Amino acid sequence: MNILFLCTGNSCRSQMAEGWARRLAPPGWTIQSAGIEAHGTNPRAIAVMAEARVDIAGQESTRVTEAMLQEADLVVTVCGHADEHCPVLPAGTRKEHWPLNDPAKATGTEEEIMAVFRATRDEVRERVAGLMARLQESAA
Repeated sequence: MNILFLCTGNSCRSQMAEGWARRLAPPGWTIQSAGIEAHGTNPRAIAVMAEARVDIAGQESTRVTEAMLQEADLVVTVCGHADEHCPVLPAGTRKEHWPLNDPAKATGTEEEIMAVFRATRDEVRERVAGLMARLQESAA
């Protein structure tokens, strides 16, 4: 199984999804994330994932390539912009859309902003865990 998480800038939501999926996926599965653009990994996303003992600091913010799309069995778009601008997928590639709010747009005090990042982290974990369970059931 090869899963690609796709977002606008590959800085927060798709990075979190990649981190959780790497943690929760069975051995041998390929997990990647990319963006329509590459904005660099958000330091707050790295911090809140580290709080959950998931290290995404070594993940890179990358632009989606034709090769990534060709190799993917499933593409998960994690924002509306990526869903609307998702490149045409090869025949047989499944697509799923998760309409996640962008924590990078949060405003307020640092504590309020970090609370939004934590809420996104937790929602992404729930969605990834559910996805892994569904995919493993259908493969069995």
